[in-house]
Amino acid sequence: MTRTSPAPAPDPAHGHSSATLYEASGLPIALDPHIRAAWSGARLSGPAFTVQGRGGDNLALHHAVLAAPAGSVLVVDADGAQHGHWGEVLAVAAQQRGIVGLLIDGGVRDRDEQCQRGFPVFSRNDSILGTGKSYPGVLGQPVVLGGITIATGDLVVGDTDGVVAIAEFEVHRVLAAADARVAHEQDVFVQLLGGATTVDLYDLPRP
Repeated sequence: MTRTSPAPAPDPAHGHSSATLYEASGLPIALDPHIRAAWSGARLSGPAFTVQGRGGDNLALHHAVLAAPAGSVLVVDADGAQHGHWGEVLAVAAQQRGIVGLLIDGGVRDRDEQCQRGFPVFSRNDSILGTGKSYPGVLGQPVVLGGITIATGDLVVGDTDGVVAIAEFEVHRVLAAADARVAHEQDVFVQLLGGATTVDLYDLPRP
């Protein structure tokens, strides 16, 4: 079967990494580091659409694919359960509706297939265990995921370093601070290449 990847979606994080956003924010916005990319190179960036699910049941995810606006990231509390709540079929359905990724505190399956389709997934675990389809879930209400409360509209960014969630009202400030941090680091790189040391640049105690 031939699989095609969608065109890259706009990046609301302006290309900043999760680590840069975390450090620039000055806020406790980093999710539990056990929630990781399901496939190498996956990157999330978009406004959250929150889903309160139930471990071992994925009906709420089917409903969320119908309800979430294009450009959003599904952010799902599935109780950290070790079940395959999400796989290739739901990924294809989500891509067709313009959803740009999945962040789930729970298990997923079909990692290789979702990689081939270019659909970014961040999850707590992988599992082939099946799920029921009886709990409709609660959509659009705040959830606690990876130790962080996330509301619909908050900016979610995930990459190799981890995942952050930035409250919607903080996004503009954090992005500006991240821009400034990146500019400063570029200046540091120039000075290091010119022979400066990190001990001098950061005024660290000498050995």
